[in-house]
Amino acid sequence: MRIGFDAKRAFLNNTGLGNYSRDTIRVLSNYFPDNKYFLYTPKAKENSRLSFLNSNSNTFVRTPKSLLNRALKSYWRSKSIVKDLFTNKIDIYHGLSHELPIGIEKTNIKTVVTIHDLIFIRYPHLFKAIDRRIYYKKFKSACERADKIIAVSEQTKEDIIDFFNIPEERITVIYQGCNKVFQSTISDEKIKNTLSKYKLPANYSLYVGTIEERKNLLTLLKTLTDLPNQKLVVIGNGKSYKIKCLRFISEYNLSDRVIFLSGLSLEEMSAIYQSAEIMIYPSIFEGFGIPILESLFSKTPVITSKGGCFSEAGGKHSKYINPLSVEEMKEAILEIQNSTELQNSMSENGFEFAQKFTDDKIADNLMEVYRNL
Repeated sequence: MRIGFDAKRAFLNNTGLGNYSRDTIRVLSNYFPDNKYFLYTPKAKENSRLSFLNSNSNTFVRTPKSLLNRALKSYWRSKSIVKDLFTNKIDIYHGLSHELPIGIEKTNIKTVVTIHDLIFIRYPHLFKAIDRRIYYKKFKSACERADKIIAVSEQTKEDIIDFFNIPEERITVIYQGCNKVFQSTISDEKIKNTLSKYKLPANYSLYVGTIEERKNLLTLLKTLTDLPNQKLVVIGNGKSYKIKCLRFISEYNLSDRVIFLSGLSLEEMSAIYQSAEIMIYPSIFEGFGIPILESLFSKTPVITSKGGCFSEAGGKHSKYINPLSVEEMKEAILEIQNSTELQNSMSENGFEFAQKFTDDKIADNLMEVYRNL
């Protein structure tokens, strides 16, 4: 098969949607090497996280060619790309992040779109009005026109049915995986060097994710005020909400107990995961929750939120709390820290649960969708 991908975020985004795009391309090209994979991106920006492409002879990067399309990259990606797909004899085109080009439904090219979440509908106050309108139009249109919709969790599938009135039989749930580096054991030397490089303490809890209101770092910081010996490493960046968190840290004299990191290599991130006592993920709502999975593969106990998709990613051996409750968060942290037996149980059982999300299983599930089309 000749399979095309909307690869914009694989090249230009180093967080959630970019990770999903890169991992999808990586696992399919590795486990099903006989296919040809075409990566369509408005700009082929150098990205070290795509280094696996250098050793793959079955992946081909495609950018806009004509002067007009190079000048109007958004137009190319959303419409005139269809001519390129036709020229490249694409059998299946997969929109990896909520979108499909206009007019592709009038060709014989089969289409798949992945919907990660519909948070902008559930929590409209977190988004600008203009963005909400654009997202609604694009996402709903893609769902209505796609031959198959992939939802990254049962929660997202339910939202697609409820908010867009899409028949259930048109949607397949295929869970996300995570980068291979998180599924591998990092050497003691690499861990030691990473902890030394970033001056990290011997014992710390970990938060991973964009620093924004929905991810709810502030409640975790409030919890620290009741845990005087607790240290926290935060991997992520943000804007106005991060400033709010920094003000809280300053006001409550937490500066020597909270370490912010960003721009890490994946191997450094994995080393920090594997050294953490606990990973705390107090998000209000997600489409899936990749940091939970990265933690389970790292054998790090997880505290996360009740409800939504979180138990789909975390399994029954993670600890679930009301993410807005300082008291519940505090109790969960102390319960894990005070019991070696519980730590070992969460670590081993969490790692076993994570085997549901290995590369081979993700690749097989995706390829089954393509073959059925």
